[in-house]
Amino acid sequence: MASVKLKTIIEWIKLDNLTPDIPIDKIRITQPDINRPALQLAGYFEHFEATRLQIVGFVEYTYMESLPQEQKEKAYRDFLSFDIPAVIFCRELVPDNLFLKIANEEQVPVLMTRKPTSAVMAEIIRYLNEKLAPCISIHGVLVDVYGEGVLITGESGIGKSEAALELIKRGHRLVSDDVVELRKISDELLMGSAPDITRHFIELRGIGIIDVKTLYGVSSVRDSKAIDLVIKLEDWDKDKEYDRLGLEEQYTEYLGNRIVCHRIPIRPGRNLAVICESAAVNHRQKKMGYNAAQELYNRVQNSLQHHGDEDED
Repeated sequence: MASVKLKTIIEWIKLDNLTPDIPIDKIRITQPDINRPALQLAGYFEHFEATRLQIVGFVEYTYMESLPQEQKEKAYRDFLSFDIPAVIFCRELVPDNLFLKIANEEQVPVLMTRKPTSAVMAEIIRYLNEKLAPCISIHGVLVDVYGEGVLITGESGIGKSEAALELIKRGHRLVSDDVVELRKISDELLMGSAPDITRHFIELRGIGIIDVKTLYGVSSVRDSKAIDLVIKLEDWDKDKEYDRLGLEEQYTEYLGNRIVCHRIPIRPGRNLAVICESAAVNHRQKKMGYNAAQELYNRVQNSLQHHGDEDED
C-alpha cells in the first residue's frame, strides 16, 4: 500500500511540531482524505476514520475551549486514544496544556500552522491525492510540448529518445525518458513523472547517458506533467491503412483513463519532432473548439452541395 511519511508532510507544508518528544520517523499516512473531529470531540465515534490526519479549525477549537474541565479531559482522552497519525491545529491556534499532556501520553503528534483551515485542507488533500494515487510504470518518453503532455511510446530503439532530444532543442521540456510513472489523480487527470534515479537523464544509443538539465538548462526539464496525448511510434507497414483525415479520435487506456492516441508510422526521413509538435498543437486546437479535419469535411460537403445545385439549374 502506498504511503507518505508524516515527516515529509511536516517539511513540505512547514508545520510546527508542538510535541517534539514523540518520534515521527515511522509514522506514515495511507489515506488521502482528512477529518475535522468536531463530532468525535462531542463524543460520537461511529464510522470514525482514525487513520486520517485530523484538522482542528476555529470551530473545533472554540468548542474545546468551552468545555468544562472534567468533560474536556474525557473528550480529549476518548479522542486521542485512537491510533491517529497526527492532529493539526490551524490559524496559529495553540492547544491547551491538557491536550498536549494527553497527546504525549498517547504518543499522538500535535502540529500547528498559521495558515487558514480551508487552505491547509486543500493543500494536504491535493498533495496526498497525488502521492497516494494508483501508479504504474510504462516504457516511453514524456515531453511537455506547447503545454500539452505528450507521451511517446513504441518498441525499444524506434527513436523515442531521439525525438525527445530534438523537441528539447526546439524549446520544449523533458519530463521522463525510458520509464514514465503514471498516477491516476482522478477519472480525468493522469499525471506522468520520472523515477528519482533517471530524472532529467536521456539514453541515446551510441552515445550513452546525457544530463538534459546540465546540457540545456533548467528551462528544458520539468518534474511532472498531465498526460494529454499519446503518440505510438511503429514501423511503416505498406499493407496497413493509416488514418489520413483524423475525423474520429482513437484512444488508449491507462489505469482506466482514456487518452487520445495517434499511431505514427516511421519511415526514413520523417521528422518525428515536427510531427509531435503538430500533433500537440492540433490536439490543443481541438480542445479550444477547432477541428481541421471537420472543417475540411464541411468544405467538401458544401462544395458537393453547391455543384449539385448548379447541375439542377
